[in-house]
Amino acid sequence: MVKIIEAKVKGRGVRVAIVVSRFNKFITEKLLNGCVNELVRCGVRKGDIVVAWTPGAFEVPLVAKRFARKKTVDVVIALGAVIRGETYHFEMVAQGATQGIMQVSLDTMKPVIFGVLTTETLDQAYKRSEEDGDNKGKDAAQAAIEMACLLEKI
Repeated sequence: MVKIIEAKVKGRGVRVAIVVSRFNKFITEKLLNGCVNELVRCGVRKGDIVVAWTPGAFEVPLVAKRFARKKTVDVVIALGAVIRGETYHFEMVAQGATQGIMQVSLDTMKPVIFGVLTTETLDQAYKRSEEDGDNKGKDAAQAAIEMACLLEKI
């Protein structure tokens, strides 16, 4: 018989750090609101959530790593919005943030959830950060709780 390990999305007792990029704040604030609202809806106490702002998405992995090393944090959520412009800068920031966030998770053996939008247009970013619709911050919150609970069971 194959043993299957599944985790239910129950936030009670889960301690969450959220690292948010201030660049494109008009989008990332909406992601943060969706994330926090979903964490609370899933049972995470507001007192178990800490938020730190970075200048941009490129700086998110360093702050995420600092949080991931803390024993008082079970899971880190990385939020940001990198929107394509007219230069190669988009690729560099998006790739650096993506690889950095993944590396933090592997280095610390703690879940670091990737909630950084990488969109072609501003309209796409707005659509992925709607307050009452599709909000990738909300999705990141659900993934964070599930991963924290899953790792606890393993």
